[in-house]
Amino acid sequence: MRVAIRVKPGSTRTSVGGRHGAALVVTVTARAVDGKATEAALRAVADAFAVKRRAVTLVAGAASRDKVIDIDGEAGALSARRDALLGPL
Repeated sequence: MRVAIRVKPGSTRTSVGGRHGAALVVTVTARAVDGKATEAALRAVADAFAVKRRAVTLVAGAASRDKVIDIDGEAGALSARRDALLGPL
Protein backbone atom coordinates (compact mmCIF):
# COMPACT_ATOMS: atom_id res chain seq x y z
CA MET A 1 0.00 0.00 0.00
CA ARG A 2 1.35 3.44 -0.88
CA VAL A 3 1.03 6.19 1.74
CA ALA A 4 1.98 9.87 1.72
CA ILE A 5 3.55 11.04 4.98
CA ARG A 6 4.60 14.41 6.38
CA VAL A 7 7.63 14.12 8.67
CA LYS A 8 8.14 16.60 11.51
CA PRO A 9 11.72 16.12 12.78
CA GLY A 10 13.09 17.37 16.09
CA SER A 11 9.89 16.79 18.03
CA THR A 12 9.82 16.06 21.75
CA ARG A 13 8.38 12.59 21.08
CA THR A 14 7.82 10.16 18.24
CA SER A 15 4.23 9.62 17.12
CA VAL A 16 2.18 8.68 14.08
CA GLY A 17 -1.26 10.18 13.59
CA GLY A 18 -3.19 13.10 12.26
CA ARG A 19 -3.22 14.60 8.83
CA HIS A 20 -1.42 17.28 6.89
CA GLY A 21 -3.60 17.66 3.83
CA ALA A 22 -3.97 14.07 2.63
CA ALA A 23 -0.69 12.94 4.23
CA LEU A 24 -0.25 11.03 7.48
CA VAL A 25 1.75 13.04 10.05
CA VAL A 26 4.83 11.36 11.54
CA THR A 27 6.69 13.23 14.28
CA VAL A 28 10.17 12.03 15.25
CA THR A 29 12.75 13.11 17.80
CA ALA A 30 15.61 12.68 15.32
CA ARG A 31 16.94 15.76 13.54
CA ALA A 32 16.90 16.04 9.76
CA VAL A 33 20.62 15.28 9.42
CA ASP A 34 22.15 12.50 7.30
CA GLY A 35 18.79 10.77 6.79
CA LYS A 36 18.26 10.14 10.52
CA ALA A 37 14.77 11.67 10.56
CA THR A 38 13.75 9.65 7.52
CA GLU A 39 14.94 6.40 9.06
CA ALA A 40 13.21 7.25 12.35
CA ALA A 41 9.99 8.00 10.45
CA LEU A 42 10.12 4.68 8.61
CA ARG A 43 10.64 2.85 11.92
CA ALA A 44 7.75 4.75 13.51
CA VAL A 45 5.44 3.91 10.61
CA ALA A 46 6.42 0.24 10.81
CA ASP A 47 5.59 0.21 14.52
CA ALA A 48 2.29 2.04 13.99
CA PHE A 49 1.20 -0.39 11.28
CA ALA A 50 2.49 -3.43 13.21
CA VAL A 51 4.82 -4.57 10.42
CA LYS A 52 8.55 -5.22 10.34
CA ARG A 53 10.78 -2.30 9.39
CA ARG A 54 11.80 -4.04 6.17
CA ALA A 55 8.13 -3.95 5.04
CA VAL A 56 8.28 -0.13 4.85
CA THR A 57 10.22 1.36 1.94
CA LEU A 58 10.79 4.94 0.86
CA VAL A 59 9.51 5.65 -2.67
CA ALA A 60 10.02 9.42 -2.93
CA GLY A 61 11.09 12.40 -0.85
CA ALA A 62 14.40 11.37 0.72
CA ALA A 63 15.41 15.00 1.29
CA SER A 64 11.91 16.40 1.89
CA ARG A 65 9.46 16.48 4.77
CA ASP A 66 6.82 15.20 2.34
CA LYS A 67 7.52 11.56 1.54
CA VAL A 68 5.82 8.66 -0.20
CA ILE A 69 6.29 5.19 1.24
CA ASP A 70 5.19 1.65 0.43
CA ILE A 71 4.01 -0.67 3.19
CA ASP A 72 3.89 -4.41 2.49
CA GLY A 73 1.16 -6.39 4.17
CA GLU A 74 -2.51 -7.33 4.04
CA ALA A 75 -4.23 -4.47 2.20
CA GLY A 76 -7.47 -4.48 4.20
CA ALA A 77 -5.74 -4.31 7.57
CA LEU A 78 -3.28 -1.65 6.38
CA SER A 79 -6.07 0.51 4.94
CA ALA A 80 -8.09 0.28 8.13
CA ARG A 81 -5.06 1.22 10.24
CA ARG A 82 -4.19 4.13 7.92
CA ASP A 83 -7.73 5.48 8.14
CA ALA A 84 -7.69 5.20 11.95
CA LEU A 85 -4.34 7.03 12.16
CA LEU A 86 -5.44 9.81 9.78
CA GLY A 87 -8.56 10.47 11.81
CA PRO A 88 -11.73 12.18 10.58
CA LEU A 89 -11.72 14.71 7.77
